[in-house]
Amino acid sequence: MKEGFAIGIGLIALGVVLQLAVGPVAWSAFAWPVNGVVMLAFVAIIALIYALRKRVYAMLFLGTNYAAIPAMALAVVLTIVMGLTIQSAEGTWFNNMLSFWPFVLIYMLIALILGQVIIGRALHFKWKRDIPFMLNHLGLFLAMTTATLGNADVQRLRMITTEGLPEWRAVADNGMVKTMPMSIELKKFMMETYDDGSPKRFASAIKIVEKSGREMEATIDVNKPIVVDGWKIYQYGYDTSMGAESKISILELVSDPWLPLVYAGIFMMLGGAVCMFIFGKKRK
Repeated sequence: MKEGFAIGIGLIALGVVLQLAVGPVAWSAFAWPVNGVVMLAFVAIIALIYALRKRVYAMLFLGTNYAAIPAMALAVVLTIVMGLTIQSAEGTWFNNMLSFWPFVLIYMLIALILGQVIIGRALHFKWKRDIPFMLNHLGLFLAMTTATLGNADVQRLRMITTEGLPEWRAVADNGMVKTMPMSIELKKFMMETYDDGSPKRFASAIKIVEKSGREMEATIDVNKPIVVDGWKIYQYGYDTSMGAESKISILELVSDPWLPLVYAGIFMMLGGAVCMFIFGKKRK
């Protein structure tokens, strides 16, 4: 356990040095296809470490509980810190933990350990004993790695639509204008209010024309998006000065191409939990 905590604390110290030297992790540099290459390289490194485990003690150590338990303990501490502090993309250190080097390095260590355990169990696979184990561990590995590397490909754009005018341009947070693979026309903005005049519900009836020429009409409510060409379209805002008479609707368009893999990992873990009940040994 001392060795395990020494490795973890050493990685945290290295992370602090990197944070001071180069700044936070620049996830934008990992946009596709770089993140795909990094994913393949990471899997190859895991396989190499496992292949050399009988020759190098440190690599053998990564597949043991003595490495896993300290790494998870340190990850829990850092995650609690993240939960207790306000997180912002513009934040630094504890206020932007997803780009904080110590946090990233500890979770990389956990992924390395997971990889060793998964390979070891896969090579000695037994049907009922190992199905829950493999689903839980492989699902966690998939969710962790794809959520992290896929973050660089997430796009969040806002589109201001005007009643009766098709719009195909959207704006990112940095002000960059992006041409969308569809046009959106606001047909009617709708609002319901409480007795004091505050908004109770607001939604937009829109017409969408895709590049292929396919047309569709839909109504978008707050927290009830629609999906078109891999983009989720949310109701975001409106012209507050006009209220219910607004002729403008602000939509948020979100693309996260790695999200299906993250969901696959989560559902694998849920499946593993179910299998534990099905295949678990009955005890008096």
